[in-house]
Amino acid sequence: MLGHLNAIINWYRDATANVQPGELPSDAIFQQNVRSSAAEAVQLAFDSARAEAALLGESTSSASSGAGGASGQNYAQMQDQISQRIVDNQSELDALKKPLPSQEGAKRENVLAQREALSGQIELDKAILDAIQKMSTFVELNTANRGGLEGSINELANSIPEVVAPPGSAAAKVPKPTQTASATTARSSGLIGQLVTLYDQVQSMRTIDRLLGENSRVTQTATSLREPVLAAIRAIVAQEQQGSPQPGIGNGAAQPQNFSQLTNQFKQLSAAVVPLSQELLVLQQSHSNLQEWRNSISGESKHDLIALLFRVFGIALALAVVWVLSEVWRRLTFRYVSDARRRRQFLMLRRFVMGFFFVMVVVMGFVSEFSSLATYAGLVTAGIAVGLNTLLLSMAAYFFVVGRYGIRIGDRISVAGVTGDVVDVGLLRLYIMELAGTGVDLYPTGRIAVFSNSVLFQPATPLYKQVPGTAYAWHETAITVSADGDRKLVRDKALAAVNSVYDGYRDVMKHQQGTIGDRMEIVLEAPSPEAKFQLNDDGLELLIRYPVLLARASEIDDQVVQALIDITTPTNGATPAKAAIAGLPKIRAAVKG
Repeated sequence: MLGHLNAIINWYRDATANVQPGELPSDAIFQQNVRSSAAEAVQLAFDSARAEAALLGESTSSASSGAGGASGQNYAQMQDQISQRIVDNQSELDALKKPLPSQEGAKRENVLAQREALSGQIELDKAILDAIQKMSTFVELNTANRGGLEGSINELANSIPEVVAPPGSAAAKVPKPTQTASATTARSSGLIGQLVTLYDQVQSMRTIDRLLGENSRVTQTATSLREPVLAAIRAIVAQEQQGSPQPGIGNGAAQPQNFSQLTNQFKQLSAAVVPLSQELLVLQQSHSNLQEWRNSISGESKHDLIALLFRVFGIALALAVVWVLSEVWRRLTFRYVSDARRRRQFLMLRRFVMGFFFVMVVVMGFVSEFSSLATYAGLVTAGIAVGLNTLLLSMAAYFFVVGRYGIRIGDRISVAGVTGDVVDVGLLRLYIMELAGTGVDLYPTGRIAVFSNSVLFQPATPLYKQVPGTAYAWHETAITVSADGDRKLVRDKALAAVNSVYDGYRDVMKHQQGTIGDRMEIVLEAPSPEAKFQLNDDGLELLIRYPVLLARASEIDDQVVQALIDITTPTNGATPAKAAIAGLPKIRAAVKG
């Protein structure tokens, strides 16, 4: 009997605590049915156990009443006697208090002494009564809860007071809480969420299988426990049908008494077997409910598994499409883009675009809570924007640098006081071969200047570069003219000398200027040498400003100097130009806005 109670208590605890509801509304109904059936089966099992304990108690009560029963009866008698004595003494004390104001002398002292004696006796009796009550309660609890089979049943009932408690105890008076089914879990749309849901479903089916096994074991123990009681009932029914309650008794006058005994026995046996039969019916219903629940979870898990496989296939297909597009982009770039710089830019852009699509496919495939993801991404983006400000500016500036009027490899630029030729443009940095010189000629210093691309957004550090499609600079030559010389003659001869040199690359300059017009959609005249006079501290000076090709700047300057010297060299005697020129020509860079 105790083994049956232990088994059904374990089954009840597993059924109410271990199985979690699934994602369907019917799962909550199955869970509620299992919990209700388990609680009802436990109550019926304890009802049957107490009835059977009462049957067995007739033979064990006499043995237990010899010690505990006698002690309990003695304590009760002592409580009654002391309580009655306290009541009598209290009545006598109340009677002595009334005539006290009219008494005097020795009689008054005698009354006071009696009152004190009665008060002391009442206090002593109360202390004795309190001690006896404590001892009586202790003996009663020990006898009821720890004595014999009934005590063991009560101890098991105390382990689950929310379902069943011993009659008369404090737990039995507390209303039992209603059991409500837990909320069903929401269906997750992400791959990870689907995996977790599928794992939970498998664990739920394993738990239900364990509960089905425990249900079968409890059913077997209840059946084996019911068989002897059913046999005794069948024997009583057989005796009643034969009209002879006890074999060997022929006295008819004794039959009513025997029938009365059989009736009492039948009532006691039926009180034990009816709850057991009801418990078996509840266990069968619970078994059917658990089996239906398992079938429901199994069907849902198959559906979720198919959905999971389709989702994995969809993610793989999307990644394959992204990879194919990336490969097509790469091949088209190598086929149709011949410029190495442009090709590198297209390949870098391909990396960003395809990486973005790849991340989006993975995120949309694995993540289910997009609202939480958006919040998290916003916080992360804000942190990145603050912590990597310069890095992000460099990346943004890269797309301006490689734009239509951006910087290309080989361009000559000036930034932060450094002039040089661009050797590489990276995603974050700009590499310049530094050029330096003492005059108009610039030569490589052997150093590479590295600047962050974010320098493009710094107003205090301007960046200068050649106009796209051009590679020339402006130089000027200065000739000091005497005050009494023929200034017009000097101007014409000097400008003609410079133009003679400029004619050697005039077509190149016109082509570059045409390129500027095509790019900027404006009409510009080709640059040409210009001459003008100006006064300075040394006197009157003739300035001739002329364009030079960057690749041939030194050569062109030498040719200009030689041409200017030639106009001062006499061919047939003295020349008016030589007399008007007061010094040697000077070559310098003309950087004027």
